[in-house]
Amino acid sequence: MEDLKDLLPVAAVRLDVRAADWRGAIAAAGRLMVETGATTDEYTREMVANVEENGPYIVIAPGVAFAHARPSPAVLSTGMSWVRLAEPVEFGHESNDPVTLVVALAAQDSSAHTSAMASLARLLGDPGTAAALAAAPTPEELHAVLAGEPSEDGPEESAPATTSEPATASGPSATPEPATAAEPAEPRADSLHKILTVCGNGVGTSLFLKNTLEQVLDRWGWSRFITVEATDTISAKGKASEAVALLTSREIARTLGDVGRPVKVIQDFTSTAEVDAVLRDTYDV
Repeated sequence: MEDLKDLLPVAAVRLDVRAADWRGAIAAAGRLMVETGATTDEYTREMVANVEENGPYIVIAPGVAFAHARPSPAVLSTGMSWVRLAEPVEFGHESNDPVTLVVALAAQDSSAHTSAMASLARLLGDPGTAAALAAAPTPEELHAVLAGEPSEDGPEESAPATTSEPATASGPSATPEPATAAEPAEPRADSLHKILTVCGNGVGTSLFLKNTLEQVLDRWGWSRFITVEATDTISAKGKASEAVALLTSREIARTLGDVGRPVKVIQDFTSTAEVDAVLRDTYDV
């Protein structure tokens, strides 16, 4: 599996990009993947069509959109791009708009980029690293933050944290977060539980949410009792009976409808505190 720095070269990073609307923002991210040889222009159209069909579920956190589509012949190699906008744009998301960062993913399959998704989830979920990424003046310095390297200005930049607090405007210490509460007692070990994280395609936002959920399970010491599977909406309907719950965005929850298992909505896919609270509600702990 490839790391984030391998899938996201410096040439695929652009800062202070101007876009008229969300389609323009996705187009800017798509052009970078075309220029770096990851995709053809058709994949950019597929990313736009994904939002048109499924809604703005790709806006995974306040100000952050994760543009992607299904693996297709338009993907020449697994790759990513990073576009920081000069002015925010609206995607139509009821809680996470407006968007200032568009990260795009082109995946040839569902496995090659899982390590990169885990790294990205931790980076964006760590307030210090998120601030360093937002303030990086050049693509080279932003790429150094992504790679966990110290900046030229000193050692203050945060490397990816092993655990994360949600990146809020007031900072991680403004109010006690649910994730700081005592870890729940271990569940009964007579069966292995499954939780599904769901998105439109099963290769992007569902993997992102899976990694945030696994951070919380690791913190609780529950990882050996619960398996997490990232999947798409169609597969989720068939697999729902195997799961304790399904975690997803509001838009995808509407698409899923009643699947016979609790469908839990997560607004901020980078927030371990929000996922912690949803997990506590699911298991009544």
